[in-house]
Amino acid sequence: MRQITPFHGTYTALVTPFKNGRFDETSFAALIEDQIRAGIDGLVAVGTTGESPTLDHNEHLAVIESAVRIADKRTIVLAGAGSNATSEAISLSTEAEKLGVDALLLVAPYYNKPSQEGLYRHFRAIASRTQLPIMLYNIPGRCGIEIGVETVARLANDCPTIVALKEAGGSVERVSQLRQVLPESFQILSGDDSLTLPFLSIGASGVVSVASNLIPREVSRMVRAFHDGDFREALTLHQRYYSLFKDLFIEPNPVPVKTALSWLGRMSDEVRLPLCEMHPKNRERLLNALSRIELLP
Repeated sequence: MRQITPFHGTYTALVTPFKNGRFDETSFAALIEDQIRAGIDGLVAVGTTGESPTLDHNEHLAVIESAVRIADKRTIVLAGAGSNATSEAISLSTEAEKLGVDALLLVAPYYNKPSQEGLYRHFRAIASRTQLPIMLYNIPGRCGIEIGVETVARLANDCPTIVALKEAGGSVERVSQLRQVLPESFQILSGDDSLTLPFLSIGASGVVSVASNLIPREVSRMVRAFHDGDFREALTLHQRYYSLFKDLFIEPNPVPVKTALSWLGRMSDEVRLPLCEMHPKNRERLLNALSRIELLP
């Protein structure tokens, strides 16, 4: 297993910019440079926010290769490599390892709804084929299935490279349950910006953030303030940006965050079908949210 800093702090779930239907590497590079200058702790390429479902296999690997090359070891790079087919997840994971990523993000299999035993065998099979550290990704709202607390604990015990979990189930209580059964070294990161501070308060170590595509310095400050014991500062930042955290999900992610990035002149708001542009009323709501925090005039 590669030795890297434990998953601690703020990791940006990068969008994948498109231009005229193709991966826009120029905008992607600028986004990564902005993240690194802001002091982000790590980057996640081709996760949900990176529109992995509509990237073909070659595009998926091209985005990973680009992220690794542009970051150039200045920050940690995780690659989304999950699938609802174990063989495909193994293929993506081993290819990502060859491309030089630091770790993998593996979402729960979606649509086919395996049992908890099936989930355990799925992740164990992937872990047996790569030396990379693995962050599991629990997001039942998208996958239709939850990685059970006991299944996470079992994987943490049996698979030394499974060392973290991105938790996007929306439950503070579940994080408490996980902390009861997981070793202290196993890291839990929030998968919802609006729940980052509550999760930190009961034992999470950081966040895989959508909002940090827009405000990487501010999200990083909030997490670091908490870890430094400055709870008042962390709460102030949470309250200031809470409306943005919520409004970035008024339509399916990453449509709102790409729309916001386009307003800031950083990339096109282009997404791939079946995603589409925001409804005008929601665009107005998002515009107001950005104006309130002075990201836009």
